[in-house]
Amino acid sequence: MCRLDCAALWFSEIQVLCDMEYGKQFILSPWSNKYHPPLEDGSLPSLELRKLEVEANDIFAIYRDQYHEGSISSVYMWEDDNEGFVGCFLIKKDGSKTGQGRQGYLQEKAWDAIHVIEVNSTRHGANNEGHICNMGRMIEEMESKLRNSLDQVYFGKMKEMVCTLRSPSEVVTRLPDS
Repeated sequence: MCRLDCAALWFSEIQVLCDMEYGKQFILSPWSNKYHPPLEDGSLPSLELRKLEVEANDIFAIYRDQYHEGSISSVYMWEDDNEGFVGCFLIKKDGSKTGQGRQGYLQEKAWDAIHVIEVNSTRHGANNEGHICNMGRMIEEMESKLRNSLDQVYFGKMKEMVCTLRSPSEVVTRLPDS
């Protein structure tokens, strides 16, 4: 499908890195659009796709801060062989950084997310403005479904275990003394 091997990802403190066609020796930065160490013949996205990649990184950083406080993210885009393009959206939160959270008591959590979206262009010169919005909506819906599934399995199983160990009539609610 594409030149990216999504199973071969590794992470740093600054950005989430993506193993592209040249292997782990060369890293393409989504911010500078340059290889490190420098690679003279490395493939780069077209100017139009590069503009979309920069905008996607900016917008995805806002999404990341809202849902995965204290994490890092990167977005990579490249042309595919079918006149379309592929976007790879990466999030890494290792659990070592805690945030304030909306309620002020966010504890450590770990979350790794890899979203690869292939966009097939049906028209030549199609406008790319709506792609980021559509891709963002798809990612948000998928992560929401995943979190809900985890909540149902984890909390559902926990409730089942507690009810098995204790019958509800034995449970006494005790309020703290004021």
